[in-house]
Amino acid sequence: MKKHYKTIKFVFASALFGLVLTSFTSCGKKDVNSPGVEFMPDMYRSPSLEYYGIHTVDGDTINSAKKPVEGTVSRGYIPYVYSNTPEGYEQAGLNLHNPYASQKEAFEKDGEVLYGKFCVHCHGAAGAGDGKVAGKLPGPPPAYNGALKNLPEGKIFHSITYGKNSMGSHASQLTQEERWKLVFYVQKLQGPKETVSDSTKVESAVTPSVAAKH
Repeated sequence: MKKHYKTIKFVFASALFGLVLTSFTSCGKKDVNSPGVEFMPDMYRSPSLEYYGIHTVDGDTINSAKKPVEGTVSRGYIPYVYSNTPEGYEQAGLNLHNPYASQKEAFEKDGEVLYGKFCVHCHGAAGAGDGKVAGKLPGPPPAYNGALKNLPEGKIFHSITYGKNSMGSHASQLTQEERWKLVFYVQKLQGPKETVSDSTKVESAVTPSVAAKH
């Protein structure tokens, strides 16, 4: 009987203690949105750090934005070796070729989509330099099937990368692969390349020898 009474007494005492503890944790809140006392609050709301700032955590000074290690190359990045100079432009025209030649058909279609987003405003739908923005420029872009008809793929890519005359650089907007897709479509707008006739080749080859005789 005494053991049963002690058990009942213990249960009531525990319930009373729990009720008192609950009243302390739930009453008198200053913030109506506060959940009250939390067990290990850091597990629920970890401290946030502002970007590009300096913070002190446990006595250590931490820069939240750090520069990458010198020489670091981002995933998928392909270095572009031609400089933004007249010499680099000419070298790109001579030596730079589209590495996606085997995917021309698919890439050309993607290039048409990109052209409509980035180029048509100035160059026009057919590449004639008659876009809506072209009339507000100091001079409209040359037509692809005119003055730029024989512009090589390397120079086209170089111009998209660095910009040319009134056109700004698109390197920050288009990946290298997307730029090559644009090159395919621009070449389509250029039409067939003009080739030098055989007679002209022969004439240019004969002229030095004739001059040498004299």
